[in-house]
Amino acid sequence: MSARNIGRFWEWGRKIICVGRNYADHAIELKNAIPSEPVLFLKPPSAYVREGSPILVPFYTSNLHHEVELGVVIGKAGTAIPQSSAMDHVAGYVLCLDMTARDVQDECKSKGLPWTLAKAFNTSCPISDFIPKEKIPDPGSINLWLKVNDIMKQSGSTSQMIFSIPYLINYISEIITLEEGDLILTGTPKGVSSVQEQDELQAGIDGIVTMTAFHTPSTRETLQIFSIRSY
Repeated sequence: MSARNIGRFWEWGRKIICVGRNYADHAIELKNAIPSEPVLFLKPPSAYVREGSPILVPFYTSNLHHEVELGVVIGKAGTAIPQSSAMDHVAGYVLCLDMTARDVQDECKSKGLPWTLAKAFNTSCPISDFIPKEKIPDPGSINLWLKVNDIMKQSGSTSQMIFSIPYLINYISEIITLEEGDLILTGTPKGVSSVQEQDELQAGIDGIVTMTAFHTPSTRETLQIFSIRSY
């Protein structure tokens, strides 16, 4: 049994594995084909950002987007994990924002290049407090939402995911061994949009957690998470 605190997995977890285009409506809004198998990309641990720390906007983007997602925290390592036992490897969940330099991503896609510059920059993965597994008995049927300046931009249910959490755990672990403390980002519903100076972002999982961020008025280069709370 590990002595590490899974509730602070971001301090020592080694991988953030992200699933792209896992909601059909989001794939369509970005003019992408609906995938027949999961689309994967990675973020490094330096992408994590927590309450009180700034979200740094890369100097090379002028179109930073929000993407609200359910994150799955791995509590038990495994390779080629069967779908039937996949949830036994889950320790809990977090609410995540996959911050994306959309203009850079579009350019990379047009040239057939990887998305690393668009997705993996420092502080590109804001996360909420750890949510124990018991608090979300059915992660395949929860509602995610995100508001910008109190206007709803994203709202969707994880029941709309193309690939379920057990399927993703099986698929990913066939290719990349999942380790304790790893985080899987499961995709975002439609409604992504650009973050502008002085915008306030509020995101949540109904009945579980909310997260709020705002663009620091004193600079054009940072967003600031100022409140993460459970209720």
